[in-house]
Amino acid sequence: MLQALMGKIFGTTNDRELKKYAKTVSKINDLQSKYQALNDDELKGAFSQLKESVLSGSKTLDDVLVDSFAITREASIRTLNMRHFDVQLIGGIVLHEGRIAEMKTGEGKTLVATLPIVLNAITGKGVHLVTVNDYLASRDGNEMRPLYEFLGFSVGVITENMHEPSVKREVYSADITYGTNNEFGFDYLRDNMSYSKEQMVQRGHNFVIVDEVDSILIDEARTPLIISGPTNRTLQDFADANKIALQLVKDEHFSVDEKDKVVLLSEEGITRAEELFKVENLYSPENASLSHILDQALKANYLFEKDVDYVVNNGEVVIVDEFTGRLSEGRRYSEGLHQALEAKEGVEIKEETQTLADITFQNYFRMYDKLAGMTGTAQTEASEFSQIYSLDVISIPTNIPVTRKDLNDLIYKTEKEKFEAVIQTIRNLSKTGQPVLIGTASIDKSEVLHEMLKKEKIAHTVLNAKNHAQEGEIIKNAGAKGAVTIATNMAGRGVDIKVNDEVRDLGGLYIVGTERHENRRIDNQLRGRSGRQGDPGTTQFYLSLEDNLLRIFGSDKIKSIMERLGVEDGEYIESKMVTRAVEKAQKKVENMHYEGRKHIVEYDDVANEQRKIVYKFRNQLLDPEFEISAKINEIRGEYIAHVLNSCDIFEGGDKEDFNLEKVFKLLHEELNMELDTENFS
Repeated sequence: MLQALMGKIFGTTNDRELKKYAKTVSKINDLQSKYQALNDDELKGAFSQLKESVLSGSKTLDDVLVDSFAITREASIRTLNMRHFDVQLIGGIVLHEGRIAEMKTGEGKTLVATLPIVLNAITGKGVHLVTVNDYLASRDGNEMRPLYEFLGFSVGVITENMHEPSVKREVYSADITYGTNNEFGFDYLRDNMSYSKEQMVQRGHNFVIVDEVDSILIDEARTPLIISGPTNRTLQDFADANKIALQLVKDEHFSVDEKDKVVLLSEEGITRAEELFKVENLYSPENASLSHILDQALKANYLFEKDVDYVVNNGEVVIVDEFTGRLSEGRRYSEGLHQALEAKEGVEIKEETQTLADITFQNYFRMYDKLAGMTGTAQTEASEFSQIYSLDVISIPTNIPVTRKDLNDLIYKTEKEKFEAVIQTIRNLSKTGQPVLIGTASIDKSEVLHEMLKKEKIAHTVLNAKNHAQEGEIIKNAGAKGAVTIATNMAGRGVDIKVNDEVRDLGGLYIVGTERHENRRIDNQLRGRSGRQGDPGTTQFYLSLEDNLLRIFGSDKIKSIMERLGVEDGEYIESKMVTRAVEKAQKKVENMHYEGRKHIVEYDDVANEQRKIVYKFRNQLLDPEFEISAKINEIRGEYIAHVLNSCDIFEGGDKEDFNLEKVFKLLHEELNMELDTENFS
């Protein structure tokens, strides 16, 4: 309360920062006429002079920021026919300072990034722009290419289907490289598993801008990047465990905790499993793997849903990313869970793998000399950004005020009633021609709605992980008059749904959310598809007591309110109290995930120190100019010093006090060396 009062009197920290940035923006604007008056060659020449002043050391990047931004804006007008707004200039300064720019949807974050990218590319050390998928990396990199090339910079785009090291090395050697978080991270791991310098592709970690920073550094931080190799475990065990799991009875032989995602066998369950496996003790050392595989089989059958957590595609189990709704091709669950899912679905069980190299996104991105990010939703996680990444969040105002209407949630008793209400809303909207985007939390639910709309003979398109190849075309048309689009979380980030004047007159894009996600930011991302750049629009969420979030995490308060009000079948309640209860449930889950991410990074911090030492030594060995014999002698010397120190033997000590027995014992334990004390007497 006191903080809010002080904010009103003196302005918030964010307000003060914005005032400071406004002064710099004013200086950039003052240079507009100067650079407008130059022809193309003169403008390029002016930029070359800036570049030279930085490379010679006479000026810093901060010294040339105002001129660099002014030249970039003028070059953008000439090459892209796009002029940076003042708020975009502020966003550019925030990114250059290594902070997070929180900018609403439709504010042109792709163009904002060009300002700090151009400025930091001057050093020649390489700048990386990281985004959530290949589609956005290719789109943004290629759309901005004419601007970068006008100013003399080379541009590369890393995509998932790029495998040849020589091609990748060329892309990474470009001044500016666009790509996905997964590709950058996996290339780093692959580089540190390569057998020669020629196979390595990356050239350092200078400056990175992470687009949709909350998705990559928060949501996906729970999933480490892992490169795996085969193990020797028999695959038949997974098929057997799946059959046994299906013969056990829920709540008698095992219990399922959906909140913590665990399945626990009861005493009766252990006894029954031992009978079915035909073993005396399921937890004896020789059967330890069986108990683990049975746990994974139970999880696969009772915690993981087809077309929600994964899909079966061409006879393979493919993970669906819970935050983006996209297929995670090539990614596999670890610890035998993927094999358990393959056994459940009756597809070929592929060999189990063991970890050969891994890193968390937290530790990968903290390797960069300077890290920055941009998104439409970051303030809810500001404390985590600060604690884990030392990143401040600056909220930047919109260029034109937001006029979108965000209506209260409507809550129904059952999912069936909820979907019927959604269909009725779509029917009404399609009569007027107002375009509607329906957001679903899973592929499964998007296909349920698809079938319902087919029965109603309402023309529509579906965007989910099963037809992501048509994403660009579907999104381009989602704002057209009469368009009805069903989409998973794929449509929540990085996509720009444009509307024309006719659609604006109809009320703009109407967003229908069919379920609240576990994380409030993903709901806000969906809302943000509508009402860009001052356009009209409406958003509303339709919920039911059968939704996973409310069923697992919601209190009984919502149910009791509905019963007290005597809500009939097909009726809904619309109440701020209920909306607050839903948000409280979301906060519970967010805090649970935050604790999980914190523990992951704490564990990985220990491994990361070892990783740095091993990778540094490994890279030295790959260097043809590195003198291996000298390093071996150095290591030998360090080891001898370690042994002597451990045995309290030091230079200048009395020979009679040397405990040679202790030395020999240590050498036997550590090196399996057998030495005779008589030879050292």
